[in-house]
Amino acid sequence: MSWWDIVAIQPMTNILIVLSHFLFNNSGLAIIAITIAVNLIILPLTMKQIKSSKAMQDIQPKLLELQKKYAKDKQKFAQEQMKLYKEAGMSPAGCLLPMLIQMPIWFALYQSVIKMLAATPEQFLDLGRYLYSWSQVFSVLPLSNQFLWFDLSIPDAYLILPILTGATMWVQQKMSTMPSPDPKQQSQSQMMLWMMPLMFTFFSLQFASGLALYWVVSSIIRIAIQYFVAGWGGLLPQKTPGQAVVKKTT
Repeated sequence: MSWWDIVAIQPMTNILIVLSHFLFNNSGLAIIAITIAVNLIILPLTMKQIKSSKAMQDIQPKLLELQKKYAKDKQKFAQEQMKLYKEAGMSPAGCLLPMLIQMPIWFALYQSVIKMLAATPEQFLDLGRYLYSWSQVFSVLPLSNQFLWFDLSIPDAYLILPILTGATMWVQQKMSTMPSPDPKQQSQSQMMLWMMPLMFTFFSLQFASGLALYWVVSSIIRIAIQYFVAGWGGLLPQKTPGQAVVKKTT
């Protein structure tokens, strides 16, 4: 096995199996439990990312003014931009770094769910390479793939989970998407608002339902965190930053 298998996928897979042992031999509950646990572990990073994104949105009007003022002086613009970031007490890396740190955790969980839900002889042989010699691990194998109305090892034939995946991800994206005075950035935000939910809905139609369950639970948790930190955000009507308010005179 590679170092990634040893330090990430193997422990995550065994933890999932042990969790199912203590959760009524239910692999669906195990996926929900570990998704909640992982989100709690990375909660400080998630909150930092949300706060940094909100701060970045709040300074957009001033940033646009700097772009217009120093359109012909890129060096001066860069200096004033960094000064603005410093005054706001933020760093552009604050939006990106937490996401980059989270990605290995999500990839490990993604691959572990696939291995745990082994359904064919070849998949069981591959799973055997990753198992620890724990009694709780072998006592529950093979795991039941049934959870509620669907089989976790195959795509949801009722399309409920794919729809929930897209809907919850859209709500999460919408809450974190605020109006921007920059037309280009506003266009990019609108594209991401629809592209990500549609992409993951498509994935949910192709992959095991266990992964769709993981995505739905993750999105619901992120919605709750987003609401706690920044409220409903883009779900409520917003005025474009810097937009002049025109009062009707009588």
